[in-house]
Amino acid sequence: MTRFTQAELEAARDRLVPDVVAGGLRVLFCGINPGLMTAATGHHFARPGNRFWPVLLLSGFTPRLLKPMEQRELLSHRLGITNVVARATARADELSTEEYREGGRLLAQKVTLLKPRWLAVVGVTAYRAAYDDRKATVGPQERVIGNTRVWVLPNPSGLNAHWTATTMAEEFARLRAAATDPED
Repeated sequence: MTRFTQAELEAARDRLVPDVVAGGLRVLFCGINPGLMTAATGHHFARPGNRFWPVLLLSGFTPRLLKPMEQRELLSHRLGITNVVARATARADELSTEEYREGGRLLAQKVTLLKPRWLAVVGVTAYRAAYDDRKATVGPQERVIGNTRVWVLPNPSGLNAHWTATTMAEEFARLRAAATDPED
């Protein structure tokens, strides 16, 4: 993995990272917003220590451990990635309530256009802020966007020590089972 100086990471602040999306996805994973490492590399969940890629493997979403630079391979599994808020920051707490709400509105438009079977928001705090749903917990939600069901997953950041890779993978696997058609 490329090593970046602090100045190079700071230069990535506010950059936008392209979505990995297509129509007809089984699951559209939605992060909070790109971190500086993600923005510097242009690859989602790129920070070492982020457990997103290992958890996809452990939960059965992917047959092998993908690297962030291989993110486009998700499309062959009918998976994609986007974010609630598009701009890159060092920490999610740098985002305002208004950014979360506007991000939720734009995300709903994106989901309506792409029509994934499931929208999986990785981070209960982000989901609560984007949709003003203070009581949301990890798991399937009552909210639907068009015909798309919504599932909240634990945030795979290494800072989220409350969840281990194993317990996260169990929750991701519950979503995988719900998102799999008998003909898949």
